[in-house]
Amino acid sequence: MKIAMIGTGYVGLVSGVCFSDFGHQVVCVDKAPEKIARLERGEVPIYEPGLEDVMARNVAAGRLSFTTDLAAAVDGAAAVFIAVGTPTRRGDGHADLTYVMAAAEEIARALTGYAVVVTKSTVPVGTNRKVAEVIRATRPEAEFDVASNPEFLREGAAIDDFMRPDRVVVGIENGNAREVMGEIYRPLFLRDFPIVFTTLESAEMIKYAANAFLATKISFINEIAALCERTGADVKAVARGMGLDGRIGNKFLHAGPGYGGSCFPKDTSALARIGQEHGLPMRIVETVISVNDQIKQRMIEKLMDLCDGSVNGKVIAVLGVTFKPNTDDMRDAPSLTIVPALVGRGAKVRIVDPQGRREGEALLPGATWCDDPYVAAAEADALVILTEWNEFRALDLKRLAAGMKTPRMADLRNIYEPGDALDAGFVTYESVGR
Repeated sequence: MKIAMIGTGYVGLVSGVCFSDFGHQVVCVDKAPEKIARLERGEVPIYEPGLEDVMARNVAAGRLSFTTDLAAAVDGAAAVFIAVGTPTRRGDGHADLTYVMAAAEEIARALTGYAVVVTKSTVPVGTNRKVAEVIRATRPEAEFDVASNPEFLREGAAIDDFMRPDRVVVGIENGNAREVMGEIYRPLFLRDFPIVFTTLESAEMIKYAANAFLATKISFINEIAALCERTGADVKAVARGMGLDGRIGNKFLHAGPGYGGSCFPKDTSALARIGQEHGLPMRIVETVISVNDQIKQRMIEKLMDLCDGSVNGKVIAVLGVTFKPNTDDMRDAPSLTIVPALVGRGAKVRIVDPQGRREGEALLPGATWCDDPYVAAAEADALVILTEWNEFRALDLKRLAAGMKTPRMADLRNIYEPGDALDAGFVTYESVGR
């Protein structure tokens, strides 16, 4: 089956590559010639473990190609996926649908026969019907159906998530669209992965509801962590005790400096705006957003306390600035709040991150980048762990402490035990919720 994937950002590229690995003929489209040129050379513009190998395999097999020519990609395609960005619109928190609607209009002009136009971008409820309206207005005679197929990919584990999903959600209106979407996902159906067929509106809402709920779990455990610090409880023990309850589960119950990334901040903001527009404020979601902002400020205060109330003139080594490990994504990362606050208060910040430098250098001016944690910590006044990369989980704590001017650690991901850090020579060890 021929598939056109409009957009080669994170979602579009991963989805297109994985669909080709299912055996489909996939053409990925992007307006940026330099990006397409890089992809044709086999260069992956994002960091995602395993993606480069899968892409190369399918390009070599002739199932995957890249182009700037949308019309050629859409010609003869059974399904055309819209996987363009829907960033938060400035001023009101809404998802900006400019790119989605522009893609719909271009697709309408390019259709040469029946196709299912599938929205994979995260969009507010009602968007797929608007996509249909745009296509009909642009090309009244076009033969098409629309479908909603939201993605649930975790950055850093996207290939596995696509190939072994918890579920695939497909919003459709008729049997024709169901048949096409069923054929696209047939390899997963044959291996008994759940395919949830539902209405357009329900599929759109599932995406927002799922992300908002996960963000709620993160903000909840971070509030519990703050209370643990005041009462003497250990948030790791609390989270474990909670997570063993099958009704709750242990995922997303890890205290830290707050959530970030491409989905949770944007999607919680959009869901809050949808609720307000319909006269049903999402009060829990609104509180989650507020709590997440407060958590980042609380982390700054924790670092100030660690440094005796002032970081002015002090050297602070920061390990990890991407919003999570195994990605180069800096979008809404806690570091974008915490590091500028340190620099603004006069700290000399040294950063180590395995993949964050490409984006981070421009986003975090005033900081110095290092390739080695021990170099960054040399003669430093404090060490801060912001992102739990595997490289930072088994550091030689004695070597770190011995090389520092004042061996103080703020472990904002709770990857070490307090006793181990103190035994290694750190005079002060701060974590979250312990």
